[in-house]
Amino acid sequence: MQPIRVAVTGAAGQLGYSLLFRLASGEVFGSNRSMILQLLEIPPAMKVLEGVVMELEDCAFPTLAGVETSDDPEKAFAGAEWALLVGAKPRGPGMERSDLLKDNGKIFIAQGKALQRASKDIRILVVGNPCNTNCLIAMHNAPDIPKERFAAMTRLDQNRAVAQLAKKAGVSVSAVTNMTIWGNHSATQFPDFENAKINGQPAETAIGDRKWLETEFTTTVQKRGATVIAARGASSAASAANAALDHLKSLLHPTPPGQWFSGAVVSDGSYGVTKGLVSSFPLVRKGVNDWGIVQGVKLSEYGKRMLGTSVKELEGERDMVKDMLPS
Repeated sequence: MQPIRVAVTGAAGQLGYSLLFRLASGEVFGSNRSMILQLLEIPPAMKVLEGVVMELEDCAFPTLAGVETSDDPEKAFAGAEWALLVGAKPRGPGMERSDLLKDNGKIFIAQGKALQRASKDIRILVVGNPCNTNCLIAMHNAPDIPKERFAAMTRLDQNRAVAQLAKKAGVSVSAVTNMTIWGNHSATQFPDFENAKINGQPAETAIGDRKWLETEFTTTVQKRGATVIAARGASSAASAANAALDHLKSLLHPTPPGQWFSGAVVSDGSYGVTKGLVSSFPLVRKGVNDWGIVQGVKLSEYGKRMLGTSVKELEGERDMVKDMLPS
């Protein structure tokens, strides 16, 4: 069996550094499947990337068949079966969200065009923020790749929500299931406590405090990224890398019966989300490396209002970058 080729952008950054060694270890694709990592960085970071490659080599992972580096997206994506788009410009002091979208849009236009010339069987997870709209931009600039092969990461938000519910209920995180993140990976997201379960019963019943769920819980999940930055002086790296790997695992392994996971994918109009937006939904593994939006999840008027607010934000972001979205 040929080694699986996995491309990772922003590979020398903190998140990339947290991600690569676990990928190379065989944790995601299995201890019997060898891998070639194809790492992309900007020219000023190539020296740092050399050091990362040395460390990967020094780990002597049996599953790591090779490491290739480049500052050219076309070269980095060539032949890759998976692409993790991690690299993105961070939001600086005083920067408006619209400025961040436009600056990162240029990156994801170029990467989308490079993906267009890569394998049509490639699957893409966008991690770099604002990930929903970055994903939308890349997707539109790679029209020959089926839109269903693109996703943006909201698994970190799901994991954050699960951890908060487990902590409040005094249970293991494994007791919390069916946690959905709806909408945008931003402070407007809706962490859906109404459909989450704790030890098989509704989370709202297990917690017994609707006010806490609507206020402290929701705000904590929505603003967790900013809280982490304030505490450690840098954005989430290890937890974001872990979430990206969790997303891949959820696509590679059957979803437990009656459960689902969260991911931002192209909307088909389900739940009233504008068709064509990249929005987070409850997902289930539908086939090998494939997903489907779970249908029939009940949203209360409160839930619909929360989702609607996030969808409006996504529509606004789309409109900000409309000149970057070839039809």
